Amino acid sequence: MIHDYPQGIIEIGNFNLKCIIFKIDNNSIKILSNSTQISEGFHNGVVKNLIKASQAIRFCISDAEKKAQVLLKKINIVVEQPEFLCTKLSKDRKINGSKIQKEDIEFLLREAKKQVVLNDKTQSIIHIFNHNYIVDGKTFIEEPINVYADHLSHEMTFITTPINNIKNIYQAFSDCDIEVERIISSTFALAIELFNANELQTGSSLINIEFEKTSIGLFKNLALIHSMTFPIGFNHIVKDISKVCSLTIEESVSIKNTIDLSFKNNEKLFDNNNYLKANFFDNSIFRKISKSLLINIVKARLDEILKIVENQINISKFNSTCGRNIFLTNEGSNLLNLDNYCENFFKFRINTRSNNKIEVDLNFLSCLGAAKIIKDGWETEALPNKISKYGKKTSFLAKIFGV
Repeated sequence: MIHDYPQGIIEIGNFNLKCIIFKIDNNSIKILSNSTQISEGFHNGVVKNLIKASQAIRFCISDAEKKAQVLLKKINIVVEQPEFLCTKLSKDRKINGSKIQKEDIEFLLREAKKQVVLNDKTQSIIHIFNHNYIVDGKTFIEEPINVYADHLSHEMTFITTPINNIKNIYQAFSDCDIEVERIISSTFALAIELFNANELQTGSSLINIEFEKTSIGLFKNLALIHSMTFPIGFNHIVKDISKVCSLTIEESVSIKNTIDLSFKNNEKLFDNNNYLKANFFDNSIFRKISKSLLINIVKARLDEILKIVENQINISKFNSTCGRNIFLTNEGSNLLNLDNYCENFFKFRINTRSNNKIEVDLNFLSCLGAAKIIKDGWETEALPNKISKYGKKTSFLAKIFGV
């Protein structure tokens, strides 16, 4: 069902909370307002200070409400946490020559969900994706309803996070007198905004390097089939430079923002003798810091990040075609020619993506993707149990079954 009343989305980012208010107008998304607020009280999407988090939420949503001249009672949350876990399961059922019914698929989904819940009761399900149906050894992308078969195998992906993390987020919003509608992975939402249908169908990898975390999402058959977020980001490069070279964080940020990762155009950074220029020593005593030392510091941390990404692609058995369709985003990192560096690392072309829309800037890409998910749903996603603000579960909904 498409709602034409104003709806809200807020992304819990590393630096800022980003809120948009939109409505569906003639089956199109119309942005009514947007707002940003420093994300005090949060770190990597996790509540660290409930009072500060609630204050930041209140200021961000109130600003967007004032601009749109509306009052929200509910909000959708976009977030990515290093604690997010990705679990892939395959469930089987004998059909014995009969037609496959929707009840057969629903049964396998319930059994998989039950296994995930029983395996770790401290985890809460955020997303369930249906990405493959194997019927008598043949792969079906869409639900094989009314197909005669002897055996059905259903492959699913579950995205979960610690239930206490969810309860703390719900509490922060409850303290602002606003109800959480649903939680959406920012990796999922970002891919929906940046990728076209063919890229999501044939297979693509999304790498998003952020402040103190990096996320990877592997997509195929219109589903998120693997996801991982780990707590290493471009700020670790800054910390490495600061520690090894005994420079301030501010000086290290300036170096990180200036260095060219193609390693061809670094005249602004190094002098004719290949030492760091004196103008980068704002507060530290000038001394000789070699070009080779700085480059090795940056390369060591970047290689660590990219090796983790490469390992995730390999262990997920993402085939060579999908593995080479890699898209890179690095919002806010200011790493010059990062795509060039990644191409040299992976040994094939890296794609970069931005958004050409003018109604909101590039900081709101995940919110725009979430708006599309809210508006149309997503055909491979089965919605998990909703979690109340007290951590109790409510009714099970699955769009794929028309419930």
